[in-house]
Amino acid sequence: MISNKKIVLTGADSGIGFEVLRLLAAEKTNTILAVDIKQTKMHTLSDNVIPFVCDVSSKENVDLIFEKAEKELGEIDIFYANAGYPYYELMDYTDWDRTARMFETNVYSPIYSYQKYVKHLNGRNGHYAITVSAIGKMAMPGFTTYSASKFAMEGFQQGIRFELPKNVKLTCLYPIATDTNFFAAANEVEFERPFPVQSPAVVAKKMVKGIEKGKKSVNPSFLFTLSGVLFAVLPPVKKVYLALEKGKLKRFVAKIGKHVD
Repeated sequence: MISNKKIVLTGADSGIGFEVLRLLAAEKTNTILAVDIKQTKMHTLSDNVIPFVCDVSSKENVDLIFEKAEKELGEIDIFYANAGYPYYELMDYTDWDRTARMFETNVYSPIYSYQKYVKHLNGRNGHYAITVSAIGKMAMPGFTTYSASKFAMEGFQQGIRFELPKNVKLTCLYPIATDTNFFAAANEVEFERPFPVQSPAVVAKKMVKGIEKGKKSVNPSFLFTLSGVLFAVLPPVKKVYLALEKGKLKRFVAKIGKHVD
């Protein structure tokens, strides 16, 4: 059980983040600064949750998060950079800003937060956590920009492990598609979900346990772990799986009046 900790959690109002918040807040000795771009649920939990509505996608706002945390918590024992969002789409457009917005939230923010956190610790022991995603290890049809952002975070976590100060632990989460508002955020038009889909409560429980035990990585889906072995041994199986997922993208773009080969 994680207890007696001062924690910052981003993306705390929904999905995996809210389930993690719920578990952390159940231990009343913890104090959590719960950060999200909106507030619908996180303020309803308990007195040891401090809601903070803030968009994590800019340097200035990440600075504000640390200022708020230092004011309310003092020292930060755990910083969990969970905030992020997807697009599900056919990349048939030219839009610099659309790509930049996702990378600001999914990539720049957690990297800058890590830099800020190490400075904040000033040699004290601390724990940094990131939601990377299984899609950061295997790209999926329809999620090109999101996959790219998560591949970037996978590269970051691999590289930074060579440089981690001895006082900092790093835990990375690799969830598969999760049964949350993830899909509504990805596109306002309904689409077929990728297989498999996992419960956010299960993912959150495994992540909290992983942080508690100081694990380097948390892979909450046994099927994804198994598929990594299966795809390596039998590449045709991977080809069939991705063909099925591409079929879902084809049906989606046909639904919205476009075309994919």
